[in-house]
Amino acid sequence: MAAAITTTMTESPALLRLLQLASPALPVGAYAYSQGLESAIELGWVGDENRTRDWLSGLLSHSQTRVDAPALVRLHQAWHEQDAAAVNYWTQWLYASRESFELQQEDRHLGQNLARLLVDLDLPAAQPWCRAERVCFATLFALAASHWGITARATVSAYLWTWSENQVMAATKLVPLGQTAGQRILSALIPLIEQATEQALTRSDEQLGFSAPGLALASARHEVQYSRLFRS
Repeated sequence: MAAAITTTMTESPALLRLLQLASPALPVGAYAYSQGLESAIELGWVGDENRTRDWLSGLLSHSQTRVDAPALVRLHQAWHEQDAAAVNYWTQWLYASRESFELQQEDRHLGQNLARLLVDLDLPAAQPWCRAERVCFATLFALAASHWGITARATVSAYLWTWSENQVMAATKLVPLGQTAGQRILSALIPLIEQATEQALTRSDEQLGFSAPGLALASARHEVQYSRLFRS
């Protein structure tokens, strides 16, 4: 019993930091982006609870699992080892994987905002990224997680949960969906988050990369969409 209590107490600060990092209250501006979902709804590809779930499940099972999640694992390791070259390499790789101008803008905006926040939270290593032209949200997410002693596994799960929650919140406004429907979608995504996390931890460099033509087209169309609520 004593050992169990000690472990819980030791993990508590990292758990609280993880909750802080994954909170929708994190002031980085993620609420302003839909990652092409707004355009997909305008085009009629997504229009109800089932199609929203299918859209998000597809992106989570493919793009997030093969691009963002494994890159996040490598960024977490690079920050832990203080390997600046590796941090820069995987940031550049991930930024180049964004398939539209809007998606790159979003990543840069969120990454710079998180960098500024982390500087205010006494993480000076974030300072060079505050104005970097090529920066990703995952880069700074990994920095914070590594600095706060959060494991790579927990970091990936939290990152994917944050992505899923932001997408569901956008769909709730756009489709629109009820709050309960949004929670049903999130519940359906939880097993996929678990699978994506496991795969991210074991994928080799040669297994990384994926193209999502539907996402790319939706995002590109959003750039010229007549009426928009979101910035992507």
